[in-house]
Amino acid sequence: MNKPLTDLSTLDFYLSGQSDDEYRRTKRQLEFLEVSAMPLLSWDIFMQEFHSRAASNIKNAELEQVLSFAKKFKWNNDILAAFAENDYEALIITDKSQKILWVNDGFTAMTGYAKKDAINNSPRFLQGEKTSVETKKRIRAKLAKDLPFQEVIINHRKDNSTYKCQVKIIPLVGEETTHYIAFEKKVS
Repeated sequence: MNKPLTDLSTLDFYLSGQSDDEYRRTKRQLEFLEVSAMPLLSWDIFMQEFHSRAASNIKNAELEQVLSFAKKFKWNNDILAAFAENDYEALIITDKSQKILWVNDGFTAMTGYAKKDAINNSPRFLQGEKTSVETKKRIRAKLAKDLPFQEVIINHRKDNSTYKCQVKIIPLVGEETTHYIAFEKKVS
């Protein structure tokens, strides 16, 4: 059964930009189309799958970026296993002196800082007055041991609001440790 154009509210925006004559011509042409409505439940299922695939594509792109660094710097780490074992929102790669080489888009979403604000900086720029001195000491001591570790720290966003961040840091090793990767996520 044909539906008249007046039932096609999704075209309102397009049609509103047309002159009266163009609108009448388009309206006559579209009245002959057969249109069926998509139930809202179907749209919800579609969007859920769409968002799931989009998130998966982002994670795959991040993995590919880290794998390209692994190849460039000749890391021996099992990067695939590291990604499989660690849930994260933000990713940070630093060099041995803890200067940030790369961050993902999740870093910007979590901190409010653009990538350009982070590159060549130290992750310490996220610390502030509410960051525990004891936590900072523990992190420095664990980094000195050059072994993977996990810690929870209070960081500060660009707007100076705070968030509790679980950080899993893994040394990235070729012949020796050259870089670190941090898998980070907000925790309550």
